[in-house]
Amino acid sequence: MSHPNTELIQRFYTAFQQRDAESMVACYADDVVFSDPAFGELHGDEARDMWRMLVARAQNFSLTFEGVEADDRSGRARWIASYLFGQTGRAVVNRIDARFVFRDGRIVEHRDSFDLWSWTRQALGLKGTLLGWSPLVQRAIRAQARKGLDVYRRRQPRA
Repeated sequence: MSHPNTELIQRFYTAFQQRDAESMVACYADDVVFSDPAFGELHGDEARDMWRMLVARAQNFSLTFEGVEADDRSGRARWIASYLFGQTGRAVVNRIDARFVFRDGRIVEHRDSFDLWSWTRQALGLKGTLLGWSPLVQRAIRAQARKGLDVYRRRQPRA
């Protein structure tokens, strides 16, 4: 029988496959901390809204996941997202390693890692190939991702 936190990770990614952001974010603790190379560190509603935004904007999207392991405190998984990057219309296949920390049956920390230069080569084409390795360009990508999230969040009705 699998650990309840293994099932929690599987529930999160199954909801992602189905583009069900509300089921995804229900797996998160109220004070969740998320981080990845594109968005940096997000807290609470920022992290939840990032998933809502990504699911809403996903074009030609598919996701697979594997290697799900968890115990009482932490877990991990590998996932692959395939989609069209909205700003350029270019196909992206992003391979991500995820690490999780749990508290009271929910995810309190979610840290995704992936090769940002590989992502920029796919998403931005020649510009990404030539400049995607540069810390300056990587900072600009993070700034653009955060700006997109901020705009999305301002447009959402709040309860």
